[in-house]
Amino acid sequence: MATKYTDLEVAIHTLVTEFRKAADDQPSMNTTQFQTMLSNQLPAVAKTAESEEGLGELMKVMEVPSGQNVSFEHFWKLINCHATKLFGEMSKEKSTKCTCLLQ
Repeated sequence: MATKYTDLEVAIHTLVTEFRKAADDQPSMNTTQFQTMLSNQLPAVAKTAESEEGLGELMKVMEVPSGQNVSFEHFWKLINCHATKLFGEMSKEKSTKCTCLLQ
């Protein structure tokens, strides 16, 4: 019998799959690959990364050291920030705030 996965499990699998696809199955991706993935999968975030200044800000948020590639761990930090922002924007009760912390 095939395992039935929850929507959350499928969403996590999608995050990992899209990262690996963008990174050509490598453990990290360069900034060009990263920007392409954002354009294709996270267009709202991609607008921030269109300029060098914006890309630099995203790299800072993800704590990517200068000159290094984006690892999945770095990408996960961006997902944490974006999820918190989306929760606030999409929540019907605007007084609710996400206090999730990435450990």
